[in-house]
Amino acid sequence: MAKPDLNIVIANPRGFCAGVDRAIKIVELALERFGAPVYVRHEIVHNRYVVEGLERRGAVFVEELDEVPADAPVVFSAHGVPKSVPEDAEQRNMFYVDATCPLVSKVHREVERHDRTGRHILLIGHSGHPEVVGTMGQVDDGKMTLIETVADAEAVEPPHGEQLAFVTQTTLSVDDTKDIIEVLTRRFPDIEGPKKEDICYATTNRQEAVKAIADRCDKMIVIGASNSSNSQRLVEVSKKCGSDARLFPRAEALDWDWLSGLTSVGITAGASAPEVLVEEVIDALRAHYNVTIEEVTTAREDVIFKLPASLREEEAA
Repeated sequence: MAKPDLNIVIANPRGFCAGVDRAIKIVELALERFGAPVYVRHEIVHNRYVVEGLERRGAVFVEELDEVPADAPVVFSAHGVPKSVPEDAEQRNMFYVDATCPLVSKVHREVERHDRTGRHILLIGHSGHPEVVGTMGQVDDGKMTLIETVADAEAVEPPHGEQLAFVTQTTLSVDDTKDIIEVLTRRFPDIEGPKKEDICYATTNRQEAVKAIADRCDKMIVIGASNSSNSQRLVEVSKKCGSDARLFPRAEALDWDWLSGLTSVGITAGASAPEVLVEEVIDALRAHYNVTIEEVTTAREDVIFKLPASLREEEAA
């Protein structure tokens, strides 16, 4: 019996961003320089395929520093950490390498500046996400308020008489964040925002690429982890554009009942999902369909972030 035809439309940009590339490289170079084990506080990026690959090479993932032997090197994840974490590491005389994405570090510096000038900070983000935990941990308790929704923005009552500023998590929905900012600027006309928006270039580019293909696809496959904020936002963006979307960590998790009867399907990947997982999904679709493949490119990315100075010599060698 002949396989049915399926047109696969692949979004580009997709997958790894410069911050993820840098974070993974930091762990790999730390393993080369120091040997196994190298400890990593929290998942270096939100992708089990990546994490398990590093574990096989000798990385040990932990949640807190008290799980790390005092004489072992430790890497902080790409999502950023509260100030208390490096302070604790220094008190323990631990050697650590900070793999925080430079675009997250930019938000941390904005928070510090607003705090120095006495502004109360509104953080647009998702409660419990490691990036939000790290950003809120840059200032003392009570100096920052989390805003998750437009309703939160309408209801928030900041401390009376204090000047205000806002920052955002880097992996949010561009459109949803715009709506929240419009409410905050209407309610608080003097609120200070970032000179350059906090949502990172890769998040924006991947969402725009999905918008470009969603209305051409019966359904959209988003490859990424369930705890990946930017991957979840790609699902939301696709649905808003009229294409049903679901998140799958890799090919073995595909729901073939959900995928049955298609004539076209879109594929994208979150910023922490490697290209090998995209290829894996395409191969799985080939086993069920006679496929044609089209790639739609909406932006070119050439961003590269420098490695920490402590590891640059290792890379050169």
